[in-house]
Amino acid sequence: MSGTAGESQPIDPAGKVAVVTGGASGIGRSICEALLRRGATVVIADVQQDALDDTVSELSELGAVEGRVTDVSDEVSTRALAEHVFGTHQRCNLLFLNAGVTSGGGGLPWQQEPNDWRWCFGVNVFGVGIGVSEFLPRMLETGEPGQVITTSSGDGGFAPVATASVYAASKAAVSCFTEALQLNLLREEAAVLASVFYPSGGLMDTGLYSATRNRPSHLARTGEGTGRRSMTFDELKERVARATGSEPPVADIAALGEFAVEGALERRYIIAHDLDDTEELLHRRADSIGRAQLPPSHRIGL
Repeated sequence: MSGTAGESQPIDPAGKVAVVTGGASGIGRSICEALLRRGATVVIADVQQDALDDTVSELSELGAVEGRVTDVSDEVSTRALAEHVFGTHQRCNLLFLNAGVTSGGGGLPWQQEPNDWRWCFGVNVFGVGIGVSEFLPRMLETGEPGQVITTSSGDGGFAPVATASVYAASKAAVSCFTEALQLNLLREEAAVLASVFYPSGGLMDTGLYSATRNRPSHLARTGEGTGRRSMTFDELKERVARATGSEPPVADIAALGEFAVEGALERRYIIAHDLDDTEELLHRRADSIGRAQLPPSHRIGL
């Protein structure tokens, strides 16, 4: 096996092959652009054909890029993606499992419908699990150094936003699974390692808030549910401003893509900004748990 986990040498992206799920928009697209600028060949996987076509067309001037329509929640679709990547390129060095959705409207936990859970967990959790199951054995078989990067969230990954219970639960699952994945890769002294990426630095102006455009009809809400629709980014921004009394910071999505790629290439386990604030929150949560009390959640109630 070429390279071991103990060495953890940085990955040179030039000439490497990267796969990015949810890569046709938002942070995923920024990750694709950052990879192409560093000389990687990029395969973009996304469920939305028109957005995928537009993104491939616009990024093609930067390097070798192609798009594959993929439903990450479906093992047949993800297996077809993996077979194409390894059949065409014989390897995958960087696997960004980035696709994600909300539950479709927030609200109180008991107002969520079963289909809200199925859709959110299908993409956010099953998508990660299926992606790892289909790609990682093939990545390990090549013997080349590689990195699997999951996209989690501070909402759930560190502490929940109470009014986004289903989404937070899905991201807590992603963080927990990635930690277990990394522990096992280290124990196996594998050439492939794992990272968990926490988009941070402000509110995210991405397609997450309009993800219901791709919600399958068989997972539509069947009742009144929460009675809410997903907020637009502008509505979210206004709501946070009212709750905090100040204009919230907005993350630079292009810079976040660069940051995620840099962290992956350096093989950092946690890729995140603002970890000082997170550390303080986690200490307070640990203290509460130690006293058998309800831990504090994020301060911003959305």
